[in-house]
This record gives sequence, C-alpha cells and structure tokens, in this order.
Amino acid sequence: MTTAEAYVEFARREAHGVSPTYERLSDAVAHDDDLLALLDALPPAKRQPNLLFGVVRWLGGPVDDPGAFHDYTLTHWPAIEAQMRARATQTNEAGRCAVLLPVLAALPQPLALLEVGASAGLCLYPDRYAYRYGEHRIGSGEPVLECAASGFVPPERVPQVVWRAGLDLNPLDVTDADAVSWLDALIWPEHAHRRARLRAAAAVAAADPPLLIRGDLVDDLPALAARAPAGATLVIFHTSVLYQVPVARREAFVRLVRELPGHWIANEAPEVLPYDGLPDSPDAALHNVLALDGKPLAWARGHGQALTWFA
Repeated sequence: MTTAEAYVEFARREAHGVSPTYERLSDAVAHDDDLLALLDALPPAKRQPNLLFGVVRWLGGPVDDPGAFHDYTLTHWPAIEAQMRARATQTNEAGRCAVLLPVLAALPQPLALLEVGASAGLCLYPDRYAYRYGEHRIGSGEPVLECAASGFVPPERVPQVVWRAGLDLNPLDVTDADAVSWLDALIWPEHAHRRARLRAAAAVAAADPPLLIRGDLVDDLPALAARAPAGATLVIFHTSVLYQVPVARREAFVRLVRELPGHWIANEAPEVLPYDGLPDSPDAALHNVLALDGKPLAWARGHGQALTWFA
C-alpha cells in the first residue's frame, strides 16, 4: 500500500479507540503532501507511523496538534530523518506476556526462553510479573498485567524459567537512560499505565539482566538456541517482529525455527504470518494470531490487553 494508505490503516485499525491523539495525527499525515513526500524518500520499513511519531516525541516535538506537528516536522526534518534511519520501532511491551502466559504455563517445565526481536528483553520475565484475567489473579510480582480474556481457563501459576536470552539487531540496555527514554517515546501519548508498566518491568530486568545478543534472526539463531541448558524446554518466541523483516528472510526464519528443538510461539499479524482457516477476528481492530508450533490458538491484541482463544 502507499504511505498515505498505511497511515489511514494505522489510524483505523491500530489507533482508533486506543489513542485519539495518534488516530487524529495519523489521519492528518495521510493527507499531508509535504510530509508524505519526505516519508516516501525513506526506505519502506522506515515510514511507519509508530517510528515517525516516536522520534518526534523523543526529540521533544508536539504530537497533540497536527498543525504544530506538521510545522515541527518540516523544520526539524534533518534531525528526524537521521533518527528514523538509525532507530527502529522496538516497542518492548511487557503486557504481551499476558497473552503468552497460557501457552508458556502449559509447556513442560522448566523453560529456557529465547525471544527473537527482544529489544531490551522485558518480555523474557513472564515468571516475575503478576497477571489479572478478569477476577483471576496469578503471581505476586510487579507490574500486574491486565488482560481481557475469553475462551480459556487461565493458568494457576506462572511458568518456571531457568534461562532467558534475546536476539536483536539492536538490543537495548535497560540500565542505559537513553535506551529507556526511547522505549518511553514509543508508548502512545495517553497511555500513562504503560509508562508505569515500563518503569516497573525495566526495574525487574535491570536487577537480573538477560543474555541479549546482537544478531540476525536466521544467521545467529541456531548458535544462541544451542546455549540453552539441557533439561529445560527451549521456547523460541516473538511478538510483532516479523513485519519488519523482508518476506524472503521471514520465510527462511520460519523454515529454520521449525527445525530447531523445543517449541515455537509466534504472535504476529495474520497478514505477516498467514494461516489457513482462521476464524473471524473479534472486531475490526488489529489483532495478532497467537500460535504454538505453527498451530493458531487465539486472537491477541498487540499490547497484550486482550486474548480470545479459538483453538
């Protein structure tokens, strides 16, 4: 789709009902010829609304007024462009653990977790957080991850994790203030609860940092997987990552991960990782498909805020 169409799609499917600020802003960019011309000069993967808005916020620019955003972006485009080329949308939302938890808890314990596209590794701590599915609470840690869930019985306990590692082209260090400020800038303006969650999850990770390896999801995955301890169930997982990977490379990753030992949990949009025979999604909002070893199980909202089981 064109850049304008991508921004309309973002406004309609991702921001609508979730972030009025970004819905309004994305719709404005979609009809702004000046900004579209600047964006179209970037590589396709660097034109994303989340990346543009995150960079402007990180630089201190306005996002609550489309007119002010237009003026700021045009005036400061060299700095914005440089950051958009250098950075990626590494949204590290610990809330996604709430949709992973039912699958992780059902696998043979203990677990060795390996996240592809780990960012700062905040989703590598599902055993350290607490969860609330309606009235059902699990765990005693912080933050407490809220998830509206249907179609399944929540697990009784968190999983047992004995090893955690992440693979990323640009892993982020949660003890680095600049890295954490970038993660904060990627959180949508109205989401104060997610900022609090980021701070709490970052404190968990900083107290016991995971093994984060800079590397490629195909070239470097087998060597990292081989470092998982014997006697633990290896679980390779990823959430909202593959859309940033070229199709041929994405297909190579899928072939590879199917051959590796252990289990594979994917949580990606159906347009990115397609499956046959999916039921209708719960509503028009953007949903990922949660799948185990290539079998789709549930619809999941992108930040872990809802899970609809259908398997």
